[in-house]
Amino acid sequence: TTTAFQSVTHICRDVNYGWILRYLHANGASMFFICLFLHVGRGLYYGSYMYKETWNVGVILLFAVMATAFMGYVLPWGQMSFWGATVITNLLSAIPYIGTNLVEWIWGGFSVDKATLTRFFAFHFLLPFIISALVLVHLLFLHETGSNNPTGVPSDSDMIPFHPYYTIKDMLGALVMILALLMLVLFSPDLLGDPDNYIPANPLNTPPHIKPEWYFLFAYAILRSIPNKLGGVLALVL
Repeated sequence: TTTAFQSVTHICRDVNYGWILRYLHANGASMFFICLFLHVGRGLYYGSYMYKETWNVGVILLFAVMATAFMGYVLPWGQMSFWGATVITNLLSAIPYIGTNLVEWIWGGFSVDKATLTRFFAFHFLLPFIISALVLVHLLFLHETGSNNPTGVPSDSDMIPFHPYYTIKDMLGALVMILALLMLVLFSPDLLGDPDNYIPANPLNTPPHIKPEWYFLFAYAILRSIPNKLGGVLALVL
């Protein structure tokens, strides 16, 4: 576990342009979630949940991406990484009868430690491949049912070619997001990070404020709004 924190320091300080790769990866997650939340918001606004298969695969995709981001946040092994992993995995202990055993099974021991870190690293690497497969399934369902649009016109009755109309539009959107990411990385790379994560993980020193990354704050607010642990977990699931 000690080498996890040191490896990130080595990448940032000793590897040529390692710092920019690290910050592109870390802040890229935030840009990804911005696009994801905009996509979900659009789907809610235009009633895309009426297409149940497409919507359900999309919900599974959202959970898979959140799991990938959470596991990635644990890997640098800073204070917020360690305590975030401890708090979030401990939520499963609210499950009656099997909760405690389930948490220890995920940890691979009696606390968040080397076994947990190794497992999270493996899943952080593997989940993107599963997400890619789910995206293909999501698109297959989308092509079967079509998608809603601002005009309300059924998509199968009024079509235009994908190229050049949507390719140009998508390329412009991608360019704007890439430029925004580069601006963030080059001018304020730590804007969305937590200062405590630059301190190596210490199980004996609990930070005064344990809070997740901004893209998990909606889930954090639901959990904190109910004083009972099981009630908070149930509210989050619902």
